[in-house]
Amino acid sequence: MQTPLELAFKNVTPTDEIKALVQEKVDHLEQFADQITSCHVYIRAPHNSQKKGNLYEVTIEVRVPGDELVVHHQQNDTAEHEHLKVAVRDAFASMAREIKRWKQKIGGDVKTHDGPLQGKIVEIHHDQGYGQIIATDNRLVYFHKNSVVDGDFDQLQTRDTVELVVQTDESEIGPQASTVRPISALKYNPAG
Repeated sequence: MQTPLELAFKNVTPTDEIKALVQEKVDHLEQFADQITSCHVYIRAPHNSQKKGNLYEVTIEVRVPGDELVVHHQQNDTAEHEHLKVAVRDAFASMAREIKRWKQKIGGDVKTHDGPLQGKIVEIHHDQGYGQIIATDNRLVYFHKNSVVDGDFDQLQTRDTVELVVQTDESEIGPQASTVRPISALKYNPAG
């Protein structure tokens, strides 16, 4: 990025853990799209209300050549946003989708494929926060609990089917999923 990350908090105590999580998610966006020129992240919690818990709002503004992409997860979006890490994760997952659409739009990239990559969980370590998936293209793919969207990592079990996005840059441990989404049933069998 040409401009360093700007991170602002309102009614939220900024912790090193949350700052590190945001930086990790921004770094991931940069690997996904190197055209990002700046990123602004705003994390807000409303004042205490009569409702159950405080729900966090996360706004992400990403500037790319010729455009500005904005994701705003409001406090009433979902009950899971009582947890700041979940609200941050969901907002960055939405931004990754926005960047993907932007890249397809500017590149005239119209993909013709049968759908997202799918697989089955073959190993999961709830206590250590990671697992492995055998994908439909027969790759063994590592995933971290922070990559799970639309579901709860602790609810996942071996043999569960998922959709996944594999990072383009392979890590030292091999292919790694940037996004893992639980789905109902495997729709493609790589064995034929």
